[in-house]
Amino acid sequence: MELPPDAVTGPLPTGIDTNDFTPRLISLLSNSLVWRESRILRARFGLGTNDWRVLSVLAIRPGVTASEISDFVAMNKAIISKSVGVLSDRRLIVQLEDTGRSRQLFLTPEGAEMHDAMLPVSLRGQEIILGDLSDEEVTRLNELLRRLLARAPELQVEDSLAEAEAGSVSAETA
Repeated sequence: MELPPDAVTGPLPTGIDTNDFTPRLISLLSNSLVWRESRILRARFGLGTNDWRVLSVLAIRPGVTASEISDFVAMNKAIISKSVGVLSDRRLIVQLEDTGRSRQLFLTPEGAEMHDAMLPVSLRGQEIILGDLSDEEVTRLNELLRRLLARAPELQVEDSLAEAEAGSVSAETA
């Protein structure tokens, strides 16, 4: 196959410096943790990282709803609902029937045991990535990450504005 004559074959001078682009570094670290954890959890327990997240939230916040879990872990509600179904089918969680649409979720005794069995996998991942840092550096890193997370809602506001602008542009061109 021949390369088109106008193809760009070299890096752009305006490209991102990948060694210092913070979102890339955070993403790479997160992906590494999730991939490791997911492989181990699937092999040992037949459950994935998303299932672990639901169990983990219910261990610290019994009685929350799927929507509340979704907000807490910043994940799509459909993914959380799928995990709730898997965990319910395996009798690791129970749903309290409610007159409204939201159902409170709780661990079963088997779910609590599963949580405790899965917990070391997650803690070991943290231990590995923080292994070269002092206690003070870990404290400072967590402080900085919390500050960054506090700014995250601004991303959603900008996303909504961009969608609104895109909508008005397409309406003008129609």
